[in-house]
Amino acid sequence: MIPDPAPTLRQLLAFYMDAGVDCALAEDPVNRMLDDTPEPATATASEAAEPRRSVRPALQTQPSVELPRTAPPTPDAAIVSAREAAATAPTLEALRDLMQRFDGCALRGTAKQLVFADGNPQAKLMLVGEAPGRDEDIEGLPFVGRSGKLLDLMLAAIGLDRSKVYIANVIPWRPPGNRTPTPQETQICLPFIKRQIELVNPDLLVTLGNPSTQALLGTRDGIMRTRGRWFDYDTGTRTIRALPTLHPAYLLRQPTYKRLAWQDLRAIATALAAISA
Repeated sequence: MIPDPAPTLRQLLAFYMDAGVDCALAEDPVNRMLDDTPEPATATASEAAEPRRSVRPALQTQPSVELPRTAPPTPDAAIVSAREAAATAPTLEALRDLMQRFDGCALRGTAKQLVFADGNPQAKLMLVGEAPGRDEDIEGLPFVGRSGKLLDLMLAAIGLDRSKVYIANVIPWRPPGNRTPTPQETQICLPFIKRQIELVNPDLLVTLGNPSTQALLGTRDGIMRTRGRWFDYDTGTRTIRALPTLHPAYLLRQPTYKRLAWQDLRAIATALAAISA
């Protein structure tokens, strides 16, 4: 076995600094392993008369001060805080800035960034999914991964693209590991997406998947029973039509259901044509 090379002086100094050894406590080294440590010699008169070399003073340990800790808000308090904050946002830009500063949802601390929205805020059609994934967390935009590419194809099938729609999520921060958001996390974020819908004020709302459908439309039925059915959604200023459909990520796992999504897309295109007529 080849012995490890002896460390250089620079490496030893770096090691001591990392270990916290950054100052001398006495002029002479003391062997702490000995039981009987000799008392330091008393200075003679001649030594006392000579000026002593300056010695770096030892670091004085300060008594630890217990800083007051701010307890995280309870879920109920966070929901109330989100509701009150969202109501104060007069524009989408103000809402985005407010959400950037909101600390009532723990997901904000684990996500890379806020995923607010994409598309045209003046669009007649708004689509809302559940939560960002890994790609969305990196890009800062909703639906940019595999499911986003499929969503783009779905929109193109009825003559739309991202310049003609507005896309957001109920949850604006990625849950760790792409796990399902908890009911508490959904309720905390719900006032923000509701205010976002109110500010966009679309003519049609499409909920993508079961979680966003249940959160926004207040139904407990599964997506297979709600998809393709029109609901009334109250934006706070008026009532608009809302249509649940299958999430693109689900269609990637179950491609046989694309025919159902195509039916929903045709219904959306018909409704948009009627609004534009």
